[in-house]
Formats: sequence, C-alpha cells, structure tokens
Amino acid sequence: MATVARNLTRAVPRSTPFASTLKSNSTRHARLTLQRHAFQSSRRGYASEAGSKSSKAGLYWGLGLAAAGGAGAYFFATNGGLTNMREGSAGETRGLFTPTKEDYQNVYNAIAKALEEKDDYDDGSYGPVLVRLAWHCSGTYDKETGTGGSNGATMRFAPEGDHGANAGLKAARDFLAPVKEKFPWITYSDLWTLGGVCAIQEMQGPTIPWRPGRMDRDVSMCTPDGRLPDGAKEQTHLRAIFGRMGFDDREIVALSGAHALGRCHTDRSGFEGPWSFSPTVMSNDYYRLLLGEKWNFRKWDGPKQYQDLSTKSLMMLPTDMALIKDKEFKKHVERYAKDDQVFFSEFRDVIVKLLELGVPFQSKEEDRLALKATV
Repeated sequence: MATVARNLTRAVPRSTPFASTLKSNSTRHARLTLQRHAFQSSRRGYASEAGSKSSKAGLYWGLGLAAAGGAGAYFFATNGGLTNMREGSAGETRGLFTPTKEDYQNVYNAIAKALEEKDDYDDGSYGPVLVRLAWHCSGTYDKETGTGGSNGATMRFAPEGDHGANAGLKAARDFLAPVKEKFPWITYSDLWTLGGVCAIQEMQGPTIPWRPGRMDRDVSMCTPDGRLPDGAKEQTHLRAIFGRMGFDDREIVALSGAHALGRCHTDRSGFEGPWSFSPTVMSNDYYRLLLGEKWNFRKWDGPKQYQDLSTKSLMMLPTDMALIKDKEFKKHVERYAKDDQVFFSEFRDVIVKLLELGVPFQSKEEDRLALKATV
C-alpha cells in the first residue's frame, strides 16, 4: 500500500513550500478515487509493536552541548571514560565533536534508508509513527512554566513513556535505536525530531527546516500526564491544549493536517482506522475528506468516532469533526482543502515552531538546515 500511494504521488512533480502548482478539481478527484481503490484493495496488515532489539545507544549520554556554526558541539562519555565515536566529517573520533550539515544529512539518510527497507509496519511505513513521536515529545510544552517540549527526550523514562497518549511509540523509539547506535554523538532529543522531519519529507511532504541543539535530560524532567490532545474531546479542549503551547486557531488546524498520515489502533488509543486513503503520503486529503465526505457515528463497541458513509473504511475523531463544527476552525480547513501548497507552507512553519518549543538554542533561526529528501 505504501508503495502504491508513493507511486501515485510521484507521478506529480515534488512540491516545495516556495512554489505553488494549481491543480484542477478533476485531477484532485481522480487522485482521490485512485487512492480509495488502492487503499481498499491492497492495505497491508500492521503489527502492534516493533520487534527490534534494544541497542547499546543508551550507554551514551551528553555531558555538554554548545552551538558551533549552526550545528552542535557534543562531548560524550561512557562509564566515566571518553568513547570512540564514528568519524565525523572532520575525522574526529574522541571527545569534543562538532557535526556539520553533512553529518546531519548522513543521519537523515540513515533514517530514510531504514524507512525504505523496513516496510512491514502498519500500512507499509514507519513514517507516520515517527511523525507522532516527534509531535508527542514536543507537544508537552507549557509556555507558562517553560517545561516540557522536545528538549530532553524524557519519554525514554517510564513516567512519561507510559502516558496513555504515548501508547505504541516504543515502535518509533526502537526503530531509531540502530541509528542512535551508528551516530552516538547525536542526542535522542535531536534524533527524534529529525526522525519526524525525515518522515514528513520522505512521505512527499514539504521541506522542514531543522536545527540541532537539544539536550537529553533525566527522569526528574518528565512532564505530567494530560498535556497532549485527547481525541474524544472537542474545540474547547483543542484550544486549551494548543493554547498552552502558544498556538492560535490557524496553527491548530494546520498541525491537525498531520492526520493525513497513519491510523488509530484499538490497543493504543482505543480508536481504529486511518483518516485518509493514502496514510503514508503527506497531502491535504485530510481536509478535503473532512469537507467532502459524509460522516456518521460508527456503530461498534469502541469509543465514539466517526465513519465515512461511502466506504466505511475511514475514520474521524471528535477532535477532527470539531474543526468543521467551529466556524473559526472551519475557515482554515476550507483554505487548506482548496490549496495544498497553502497547507504545505503553513504546516511547514507550524511544525518548525512545534519542534523548537522550549529549546534553549544557542544558534539562530537562520542557522536552520534544509536537509535533502532522498525521494
């Protein structure tokens, strides 16, 4: 299914956040029809957890992190002694190591290669769960207290890793463990956010500017439960959760577009099903389906969720439907449904903001890196 969906998208030139291509309604309709048929006929089964073995990456911990030319300078030790690290672009193998853009591109490429090779998860890609990991490790930020956010990677520890909203994310953490072992100089915090950036770009999404500078922190910095969105709630809840992070209505709707990717699982959230017919391709289909399909309550023993009337193969959560029930949210849904380049541009900006919340960068915004996609 992932291959079919990617091929459908690759038939159209790759879009960028700086260029817009006008698509006719007939082209959009044809693409959605093809995706619907491909999805219904060839959806891959999924596993509930990844089966990868634990890596030695946990032995490495950062003693310090400072900005250096827009990148980070890393100093590592294991059990009190300096560790031999993989060679960086400057040939450094011990002690202080200053990665370059090339080094981060190598990490990106390793993640992309693993995404291509490991296609036995969910609908044929780990990409959506990597986006979810980056989202959830960042979405704990509280602007009032300055706590939470991607700086720390505290989901490594049971208090936060066991939060209900993070169920199933062990699959993403395990997927990235071999990459951490290959590049021990990168922090988990930077790796998890870079993994999300890579997944978005490899699934035909916009180029996401990214910069390193996050430090890993200990268990004492775990955030309390309840900071992430609850799919069973509606617009008041969305504004409270996202407002705590500093997002407005437009940004809430833009971030919600990530639901074009992946699916819900009964053994995690309790909900079940994908939001779109191409859950491994980044697009504006989420908004178009919200507006274009008829949605009814699903009759089943699970929690309240919606089901599309025409195929009964798609789902929407109460928080999704809130975006078209609320007039302030809906006007942005309509904008993104009409123009995928507007969505890509605004999604790019808001995901950059999300991934950087609460991070004490010593680099500047202009130091962000635009890493090349492999597709």
